[in-house]
Amino acid sequence: MVRRLRCSFCGRSEADDNRLVAGPKWVAICESCVRLAAEVALPAARPATGDLLVTGISELVTNDSRHGSRLGVIDEAALAIRRGEVAWTGPESRLPARYRNLPTIDCEGRAVIPGFVDSHTHLVFAGDRSHEFALRLQGATYLEILEAGGGIRSTVAATRASAPADLLSSTIERAGTMLEHGTTTVEIKSGYGLDLPTEIASLEVARQVGESLPIDVVVTFLGAHVMPPEFVDDRPGYLRLIEQMLPLAARSATYCDVFCDYGAFSVDEARWVLQHARRHGLKPRLHANQLGDTGGVELAVELGAVSADHLENIDESQARALAEAGVVAVLCPTASWSTRLAQAPGRLLWDIGATVALATDCNPGSSFVASMQLVIAVACLDMGLTLDQALWSATRGGALALEEPRKGRLRVGDVGDLVVLDSDNYRHLGYRPDQNLAKTVVKQGDPVVGSFARSPEPA
Repeated sequence: MVRRLRCSFCGRSEADDNRLVAGPKWVAICESCVRLAAEVALPAARPATGDLLVTGISELVTNDSRHGSRLGVIDEAALAIRRGEVAWTGPESRLPARYRNLPTIDCEGRAVIPGFVDSHTHLVFAGDRSHEFALRLQGATYLEILEAGGGIRSTVAATRASAPADLLSSTIERAGTMLEHGTTTVEIKSGYGLDLPTEIASLEVARQVGESLPIDVVVTFLGAHVMPPEFVDDRPGYLRLIEQMLPLAARSATYCDVFCDYGAFSVDEARWVLQHARRHGLKPRLHANQLGDTGGVELAVELGAVSADHLENIDESQARALAEAGVVAVLCPTASWSTRLAQAPGRLLWDIGATVALATDCNPGSSFVASMQLVIAVACLDMGLTLDQALWSATRGGALALEEPRKGRLRVGDVGDLVVLDSDNYRHLGYRPDQNLAKTVVKQGDPVVGSFARSPEPA
């Protein structure tokens, strides 16, 4: 007698109209259950097509000023994506018939915003520095902790001792949390190796994150983070080591960053690193004026850096110089908040006309934050930005800081990255800072986080 398989889920036997797929140990699933699983599974389980129609949008934030404001909000809207790019936006009542047969998600009266672009993170690390948070609450300063052997150097020791596979696993987990909160593009720096093998391994980990998750990764080499302990008395020796790292770093990285500040690198050292990096095709970025007015802003302007980041200690003339030079001001409000430092003058930079971006600065010491939603709330409540300014800076501003002109905006031809909020308006991003409001995240036209029933494919 021939043994007939039954579906391990519904119990039906195989038939001409309901074939089975056999698995190990007599586990099998029928075609009917496969179809059912596809309907209830995460959207990421569906084949990627890059085609999507989004309807039922209460407020569509486009960041396209042609719609009458900086945020370019369209009420009662719809949006069509073809092959991963925005093909149409507008009032749903005007939706062209040619898009109505696309796979569809109905937002049911929720707001939609562009995907967040996090332009400053330190995701590749090992170890824990929660004790430093407690020390800061007792009055210890960032520099005091660093000079006592803690801070960045503590993370360097832990990262050097970690296997690359473990670094990759933990970094993927952090990036996955960012994706779940609506970040669709993230910059990831090295900087916790400060020796050749660990720095290059960290850059490779950053690159692999983008291959492992539906999130775009921009890689930055930060070998000049602080002086490693073995080179404290031989600073020229470490600069020579960085020179050896640069051609290898250029295989994975787009940018080179330097921490130009107290306890890190001088203006002359930072200039030397960035000039040598340029010879290998790495474009300059700078940690500037975080701990004091140490010349980082002037160096960023001199070199035409893509961005100057942190900027807690700048005045009006320096803000104006950044604006006139076209250097993007990347602000990290949760870092200042966590370290109990004064916030960067975000409103001043906006009023002067600088391009402002917001970022998490996710790192184990001063800003262990993965949510751009929280960054927006802190920028509003502690830095003084308006909600419109903060949302634009967390999306379009971040894209410009990473030289990604088709991201952070939802205009025809832009990349189809967006977030459906679990709210009927974007103002809840600041109003409910303890909530993850990312109901669904769409990457290049494919839902990758969250669950919405999509209309069936046309027959």
